[in-house]
Amino acid sequence: MANIGIFGVLVYYPSMNYTIRKAVKADAADILRLVKELASYEKAPEAVEVTLEEVEADGFGPNAIYSAFVAIMDGIVVGMALYYTKYSTWKGKAIYLDDIVVSEKFRRYGIGGKLFEEVVKVGKEMGVRKIDWQVLDWNEPAIQFYKKYNTQFSNEWVNCTLYKEQIKDI
Repeated sequence: MANIGIFGVLVYYPSMNYTIRKAVKADAADILRLVKELASYEKAPEAVEVTLEEVEADGFGPNAIYSAFVAIMDGIVVGMALYYTKYSTWKGKAIYLDDIVVSEKFRRYGIGGKLFEEVVKVGKEMGVRKIDWQVLDWNEPAIQFYKKYNTQFSNEWVNCTLYKEQIKDI
């Protein structure tokens, strides 16, 4: 059973009540905490370089470059989905879902699915032709989660990245 209210989607479970809503600047520290939790899960805690000030400015400043939804339970942020718009030269408007993170003890209650569906809803409202994201090939729980949504997994594309060190050398 779900009710939609002014603050987002309130979902009732036998022992779990949570709200999904758009993130606000006050959520920035919790977003960063969840990013660090994800990095630890992915065995790369040292890889997080972004600061709280950057999370605040980049998501909630005058030139915000990302949006997010948060899942709140008992006043605590227990999950988030961070995304931004992009443009595909072949498809047009698109969304890139950078991360969905649900704190480990709050997984298996449908929170990740509701966060994902909120991003999809934004995509529908924007009229995007695609939503892209990545999942690590060893992250079987995430792969199984995305399969429930009839996700197209690509074997054709190779991920490419230039990091700060390479950028400065060009």
